[in-house]
Amino acid sequence: MDTGEWRVRRQQLRDAFRPEARPAPLSYREVGADVALAVLLTVIALIVAARYPDSGPVTIGQDFPARPEPPPPGPGIPDHETYAAPWPLVALSALPLAARRRYPLAAFAAVLVVALAIGEDRTSWINVLTCVVGAYSAVMHSRYRLRAMVVLLGAAVLAGIAFRDTEPVLPGWSSPAVVLLVAGVLAGLVRLWQRQLAASRGRYAHLQQAQGEATRRAVDEERSRIAAELHDVVTHNVSVMVIQAGAARKVMDAAPERSKEALLAVEAGGRAAMAELRHVMGLLAAPDTGRADSPADGLEPQPGLGQLDALIERVRAAGTPVRVTVGLPPDPLSPGVDLAAYRVVQEALTNTIKHAPGADATVAIGRADDHLEIEIIDTGGSRDAPQADGNGRGLIGLRERIAVYGGELTAGPTLTGGYRIKARIPWPTT
Repeated sequence: MDTGEWRVRRQQLRDAFRPEARPAPLSYREVGADVALAVLLTVIALIVAARYPDSGPVTIGQDFPARPEPPPPGPGIPDHETYAAPWPLVALSALPLAARRRYPLAAFAAVLVVALAIGEDRTSWINVLTCVVGAYSAVMHSRYRLRAMVVLLGAAVLAGIAFRDTEPVLPGWSSPAVVLLVAGVLAGLVRLWQRQLAASRGRYAHLQQAQGEATRRAVDEERSRIAAELHDVVTHNVSVMVIQAGAARKVMDAAPERSKEALLAVEAGGRAAMAELRHVMGLLAAPDTGRADSPADGLEPQPGLGQLDALIERVRAAGTPVRVTVGLPPDPLSPGVDLAAYRVVQEALTNTIKHAPGADATVAIGRADDHLEIEIIDTGGSRDAPQADGNGRGLIGLRERIAVYGGELTAGPTLTGGYRIKARIPWPTT
């Protein structure tokens, strides 16, 4: 046996000698049931002792009746004086069972001592039954498992010695010692079953709690994903629409044609936003309705780098000059990576429109080693131009989206006063 096994065995031995945790306080129903049982057994013991004074054990090797007839009453000799039952001991033979759950070992020891004190000749079947109930309670309810087993074995030995010449009114193969041992084994089995049942319930409750926590995490993650998707869909298109609507308002009287062009751009941005919103909402409703994502459902595919030209045109129409450089191999990107790359460009240009009005932007997309690299740089807006406030949610969503594919995103100001966003995503190999 190695050191690790020896430590495990030693810890198990310590746990066996260590008392269990205190049980919950007894309910009024349990206390009442114990008191009622003790009173009932006491009444039965008194009735048996009064009506059947010769109902004790039968001495082995003797013919029935085992006891001589009592002498006839004479002057100064009461009836049945020789075989009068020890009434105080009979009354106390079962009363300790009222505390069989609160003090199981003490109650068992008390009923056993009383049964032994009553004597071999006067012990009846009700006293044996009382000892059996006490033995069962001692093993079943005691916090000290080993102590209860030692007491039970000692009680069986004492019963075997005290009643070695008698045979109780029980099945022929039994004796008080065997009956006590059987009661203790039965109590041990019941207690083991209860412990296993409690452990199973605990594991079930733990699994339910873990499942509930996993469900809550999944719901939170899904809410974050939906919020990020809606942010990507709405923010860019609405920002372009707001800027175009403002431009149309300013030139509506002086240059109606330019105002018309701006309103057309607003309409195009609104249609693009509605198309993407229908797609997102359709995906959310698909699991509930059982519909698949197909052209028959009126859902457009998720955008990707193939729609980059339309995105750039909308940004340019909003007044932000954009230079684009794309150098990608003919191998197609996976839909997830393609969408992530599109969202990076969309978010970066949206931030340029909102936070750096009047700036120029440069978009560079290419492959470097085993990574897809996307870099968007703007020159910074004029200091007197109004700038929108942001909460950084867009960049946080981008980092989470790219992290799913093992990529990383960096963002920060440039030395020339502009802003740069750079994303690196591992190039998927097929």
